[in-house]
Amino acid sequence: MLVMPKKMKERYSPLYFLASVGAGGLVVTFFMYLLFWVPHPGKPVPVFEDIMAHLATASPVASGITIFAMVAIAFFAYLNIRLLVWNLSEFALFKKTDAFINHQKTNAQTQVKAQALALAMTINVLFMIGLVFVPGLWGVVEYLFPLAIIAFLAVGVLAFRNLGQFLSRVLVEGGFDRANNNSFAQLLPAFAFSMIGVGLAAPAAMSTIKVTAGISLIASTFFLVTSVILMTIALILGFAAMMKHGAAKETSPTLLIVIPIMTVLGILVVRQDHGLHTVFDGHTSNSDTLMFLTTLISIQAVFALLGIMVLSAQKYFSHYVTGSDKSAGSYALVCPGIGFSVLFQFFINKGLVANGMVDKFSAAYVILTGLAIVSQMAMVWLLFKLNHKHFGAEARQAVVLAE
Repeated sequence: MLVMPKKMKERYSPLYFLASVGAGGLVVTFFMYLLFWVPHPGKPVPVFEDIMAHLATASPVASGITIFAMVAIAFFAYLNIRLLVWNLSEFALFKKTDAFINHQKTNAQTQVKAQALALAMTINVLFMIGLVFVPGLWGVVEYLFPLAIIAFLAVGVLAFRNLGQFLSRVLVEGGFDRANNNSFAQLLPAFAFSMIGVGLAAPAAMSTIKVTAGISLIASTFFLVTSVILMTIALILGFAAMMKHGAAKETSPTLLIVIPIMTVLGILVVRQDHGLHTVFDGHTSNSDTLMFLTTLISIQAVFALLGIMVLSAQKYFSHYVTGSDKSAGSYALVCPGIGFSVLFQFFINKGLVANGMVDKFSAAYVILTGLAIVSQMAMVWLLFKLNHKHFGAEARQAVVLAE
């Protein structure tokens, strides 16, 4: 049971939005079970009717896995929405404090972008919930795509507004603290824009109406480019500061944030390629997809090695996860494991299987998929652990003491 602190005010951090993002990411990992293991002929994604047809004919093991995935999707979707609602409420109170005014004068101002990131993730989660649990949704989905585009664009406006406030301050007034930029914390805006972009790319992959798919392609490309530009700048600034001052311990989980960004941008491009193929007669070969996904997995591996090396040297895990220290930024550890799990599933199915390197459901396929599931389950444990630390028994005790 979660005990959500009330009226935290100056004790609140916008990084708590990452708790909602993590829960939403786990929804995506369980949706991968359905996407790649449930037949969905004539559709790019499985819907309620496909799942029911699969359950009617599948083996007991396959049916059990499918039902397990559906239950997990529902649970983590609930957790995602509950954490989002709590964050929106606490963030509104935080904005009325002097602590927020001071917060907006520091490098941490970009943490506000976690709000847009969480909102975009929840919109994606709601769409997956609709696909899995709402009968007949596919029959009206073309009417929903324009609404989804509008919703993501609205979140995009919020994200640009927040980014504009930060850039107008540091580019006009100055004051960006390069010495305290010794992490990849400034990659959060790039993560937010990538999440908005991948949502905008969904109609390109699923719509059969050329105008809808075209708007989706154009809008998602804009956010993809924005994300890549911001990521490049943040990486250069962050590396320069870390080489001089060392990596900041409390924000060192951000060294892994490139991993989920690569996943989100990778899915964005895969969705665009599917739309270009089905609607605009553009073609990308399976070998091209294999090399693209391999490149992204390689980038993830490089940053995973870097991040794990630094986190281990700093003993971050024993301090902020299993230890007594508490930091909202610890939730940034959940996204990388989720990002790897999801992208590796795409790599296996869209890369290896599609190119005939591995047969689906063979021993090699099961072993490789097992790696993705191990990463997924580790993140399930980590999210529960962090929720217990921040919103569980310890939080309950803190509330009692405060009262």
